[in-house]
Amino acid sequence: MGNQDLYETAKEPWRIFRIMAEFVEGFEELSQIGPAVTLLGSSRAEPEDPEYQKTERIAQLLVEEGYGVITGAGSGIMEAANKGAKKAKGESIGLNIQLPLQQKPNKYLTRLIEFRFFFTRRVMFLKYAKALVILPGGYGTLDEFFEAVTLFQTQKVHKLPILLVGKEYWGSLVEWMRRHLLEMGRISKEDLQLFTIVEEPGEVLEEIKKFYSSLERKRA
Repeated sequence: MGNQDLYETAKEPWRIFRIMAEFVEGFEELSQIGPAVTLLGSSRAEPEDPEYQKTERIAQLLVEEGYGVITGAGSGIMEAANKGAKKAKGESIGLNIQLPLQQKPNKYLTRLIEFRFFFTRRVMFLKYAKALVILPGGYGTLDEFFEAVTLFQTQKVHKLPILLVGKEYWGSLVEWMRRHLLEMGRISKEDLQLFTIVEEPGEVLEEIKKFYSSLERKRA
């Protein structure tokens, strides 16, 4: 091992302070926002895409219902959600990730928090959210979806409504999960109830209301 390698290895323990700083900043900022919903999806969606327009409408409805909106701060679906939230005069929060090819925060944010580490950012997506709304996306979106259902399945976090928007996009994935994961005994029937597929913006709000109404009845 060369001197440079030894130097880099010696620096590793100090990285914990960067990680702690990201958690502290995230907790301080997001604890002030009140109830919010996290929206995730492709960064490649264009303003003329139906999914972009649908996301903008979902965000508007959420703000009108008293929720803030949390996204990954970038383009595509994230931009659409922040645009809808800002247009409705609500909290429009972006959790930006610093990448080698820098992701530029969109212009519709009312609050921006920067992250160096994906895992600290992921914690913030869920910790202060009342629901997780996921639109069609690529590897990152699928990773975020499966991480969330894994956390709920293993009861590592309190269950939230996970709403997958777009029956055509998500339906084949869920069918694959049913035919392979469920039938091969890799998951249980209950695991397929950790999320709900919806189509229209209004259904997102309906499902969130239904989830919390049911929760209140169980507590009563």
